[in-house]
Amino acid sequence: MPKMKNETVGKPGKAVDPWQEPETTIVRGIASGGVGGEPAALDSKNGKIVRIRPIRWDWKYDENHLSTRLWKFTSRGKTFECPPKSSPPYFTFAYKKRVYSKNRVKYPLKRVDWEPGGDPAKINAQNRGKSKFKRISWDEAASIIASEIKRVKETYGPFAVLAVGEDGHCESKNLHMTGGCHMSFLDKVGGYTRETRTPDSVEGFYWGAKHVWGTGANMGLAMTSPCENIIKDVADHTDMIVLQAGDWETVQNFCGQFWSHVIRYYLDLGIKFVVIDPFCNYTAVAHDEMKWIPILPNTDVALDYAIIYTWIKEGTYDKEYIETHTIGFDKVKAYVLGEEDGVPKSPAWASPICGVPEWTIKALAREWGSKKTSIGHFCGCHIRGPYSHEPGRTEAYKLAMQGMGGPGVHQIHLFSFNVARQPIKPGYGPLLGAYKATQFAPTVQAIPRTMVHHAIEKGHVEHYGSPQIIFAPAEDQWEKYVYPAPVEEGGGEIHMMWSEKPCNMGCWNGGFKFQEAMRSPKMECIITNHQWLENDSLFADLVLPVTCVAEEADAVGSGFGVSVNWAGIQDKACEPVGESMSDYQIAVRIAKEFGVEDQLSQGMSDDEWLKYAFDTSPIANDISWEEFSEKGYYIPEFDPDWEKGPSGLREFYDDPEENPLDTPSGKIEFYSEALAENFPDDKERGPIAKWIVGGSESEGWTHDETLWGEKAKKYPLLLVANPGRWRVHVQSDDITWFREIQTCKVKGYDGYLYEPMWIHPVDADKRGIKHGDIVKLFNNEGIVLVGAYVTQRMLPGSIMVNKGARVDPITDRIDRGGSTNLITTPKPISKNCWGFAVTGFLVEAEKLSPAEMDEWKKKYPEVFARDYDPASGSRYSGWVEGVE
Repeated sequence: MPKMKNETVGKPGKAVDPWQEPETTIVRGIASGGVGGEPAALDSKNGKIVRIRPIRWDWKYDENHLSTRLWKFTSRGKTFECPPKSSPPYFTFAYKKRVYSKNRVKYPLKRVDWEPGGDPAKINAQNRGKSKFKRISWDEAASIIASEIKRVKETYGPFAVLAVGEDGHCESKNLHMTGGCHMSFLDKVGGYTRETRTPDSVEGFYWGAKHVWGTGANMGLAMTSPCENIIKDVADHTDMIVLQAGDWETVQNFCGQFWSHVIRYYLDLGIKFVVIDPFCNYTAVAHDEMKWIPILPNTDVALDYAIIYTWIKEGTYDKEYIETHTIGFDKVKAYVLGEEDGVPKSPAWASPICGVPEWTIKALAREWGSKKTSIGHFCGCHIRGPYSHEPGRTEAYKLAMQGMGGPGVHQIHLFSFNVARQPIKPGYGPLLGAYKATQFAPTVQAIPRTMVHHAIEKGHVEHYGSPQIIFAPAEDQWEKYVYPAPVEEGGGEIHMMWSEKPCNMGCWNGGFKFQEAMRSPKMECIITNHQWLENDSLFADLVLPVTCVAEEADAVGSGFGVSVNWAGIQDKACEPVGESMSDYQIAVRIAKEFGVEDQLSQGMSDDEWLKYAFDTSPIANDISWEEFSEKGYYIPEFDPDWEKGPSGLREFYDDPEENPLDTPSGKIEFYSEALAENFPDDKERGPIAKWIVGGSESEGWTHDETLWGEKAKKYPLLLVANPGRWRVHVQSDDITWFREIQTCKVKGYDGYLYEPMWIHPVDADKRGIKHGDIVKLFNNEGIVLVGAYVTQRMLPGSIMVNKGARVDPITDRIDRGGSTNLITTPKPISKNCWGFAVTGFLVEAEKLSPAEMDEWKKKYPEVFARDYDPASGSRYSGWVEGVE
């Protein structure tokens, strides 16, 4: 839809200034962590994006039309209404810096010392992450990929290709969705080995709370479900919200900034907020009204049980609810009071463990027990660390003891932030007809994402339960899975990897070990699809250039956590950079080499698929295709009776017999008979949650990651790896506007911008570390370099480094980029739970001496000679020969 800036534009003989040239505007959701997000207007001029801004909902629709689409409600005498304009993530406004990044992959690339065919001497697997790349044509790339797929399958079996992807953190795509288009193609040519995505943000609920209150949201995530109408019920009834390691102002950045509106409204209503976090996070900093309670990382179970102890001793919990809605409380009560082990879990016991003063614990417990209190959660560090199933369960215990599902008592999580019920559901819908990626479909042979490095190294792994992020009931965790699959079923080891989500080493556990797996000579060909030359792509043999959302025509839904659910149809804002194609278009291109492209595309063009998605969607009867295409966005009417619907688990609260949970008993289970029966000898995840210190592997423990074990004598700091303020996981680490911000990067004496390590002055002084120093952060997994940020926003004994910084390898197990996942343990959460433990683990910090840096520079001159720009970081030209 062109917009004329000046009436003289285009008139013969009239020269125009650049500002007078015509612009084109499209509406686009750009949410780096999901599909859709809050929409934005992308203004383009001469085929290039000039600005990205919010839209007003009334841009294309009048007030009368929107009156039944933009919700409004009143609570405690104050009215809350849908904001009049969209609230896109702040990353959206900077997205043109991503499109035109100096690290953008424009053409197919091939590693200079790798040749197809499987000859170890020509593969040079040991040089992955070291060698440079060169440009090749799409025809050559497609031919190589096709020949390698055929060769590897013929040599090793039908499942010898590992397909990495499956959801992951995409960029608001549907037809062009990343993380499964290659699987759709590989399924047409005999199959593949699936890399199964784990529930990365909610591991503790998945492996723990699922055995307390059931399958939960998204049919497997184990956050509470149903979760409708929670926003209003909290406004009506809640007195206090406890954010236990949940930084709402930061983690909303993957979808929009609507949560900021909700927080402000709740504060204006007089709802009290308490933030329990090792780091004084941005939610606490942004709101003076909030109380911050610092806690040592991964000690939440001790704090939780001290709170529960106080409630039991003082009788400030809902005894009737415990009697009618739960089973097994007596066993947890016996453990808390010390009847089982002789150790009462009192505030005096918990205080030296968790670092919270005894009187603070008592005050928190008493205020919590006297108020209608909800727990605010999302991406909290306590459910992503060692033994995270234990705090996942104690969080459920606390809610149950205060009458979960009753007025004002909820778990407020990612899926809770939709206000009024609409026929469009959040997520990929309503335009799913355009969806071409294969995700969550079972395969004969699969490897959990947390075990890929082990599978490559050992050639055989076993695990209980598929750590599939959705469609996974609790009963699945009793089932044993084995890789490779039996030979009679076509099973065999993988020898090729194709990733549409090349960030395993920066997003999941044991990153250095994953690098070593990629350098294994077993892996004869590694391909990545990506927009930017970073992370896993540095270790690939072939890198395929992928389009950004702004360069694709697509139709999307609204994602999660948005102010109002909407549907959008978008044209391109600009032409693709270089020769990039979408993941779907790449899959079709490779399918052409096998003669199966029509099986993938079904003979339909991209435009035809978008029209088909509309025709089969729930909005086709509400708006015409022509009007939808012209306006670019559509909001359906909300249910006029939405406020009358039950909130969260209210129906279970009102009548647990008629509205049971999907636990074995139908009730909240403090004690899990199923865990006791299926894993009777598991001392790390027993039938009730416990405070677990861990210990040596020889004594049967998976982890020794507390301040009371042997490991702490060598590595005495607990690391918190929070979601980044200036990134979405590993995305957007190269945005120049953000890198100018002091809390985004720390400039070292060498001019390099290092990832900040937040450290308390007491711990910094002990180590002779000053603000701005280059620091070695290390443990038994390796070394990453960071920049010291000395602050009292940390509790002594702990440090914080945001996860997701881009990998910048110096040599084996030494990295300059500050990616914390490189030094996370490659071990699981616990013996029978193959999730990841990527925060709350032990490290040591040491000032890097100039002499050691000089020694590295002499030993690895090619590393320090790579093209680097402090404004944006590692550059494409530093890794590619003969850059255009």
